[in-house]
Amino acid sequence: MDSHAIWLTVGFLGQAMFSMRFLIQWLKSEKKGRSVIPIEFWYLSIAGGLILLIYAIHTADPVFIFGQAGGLLIYARNLHLIQRVKGKQPAVDSVPPEP
Repeated sequence: MDSHAIWLTVGFLGQAMFSMRFLIQWLKSEKKGRSVIPIEFWYLSIAGGLILLIYAIHTADPVFIFGQAGGLLIYARNLHLIQRVKGKQPAVDSVPPEP
């Protein structure tokens, strides 16, 4: 396998992981009967975003690099906020839906 094919595989892997977050979010929301953002959404966002950032750096695409790097900051901040309130109040998923 040549270098170009390996990098394409890396790029597609990152995109697949990034896209999986929407599938997970959709399935969890359907199961609960309301819109939820499960913690897996944020972990898949970071994993896929990091792989895509590596691919973007390799391709030297400044627009792609800027977009992925900015997203990673937001995903990490959301995980930090979730961890900060964990144990202090009920999780959003445990709150019953409004009538």
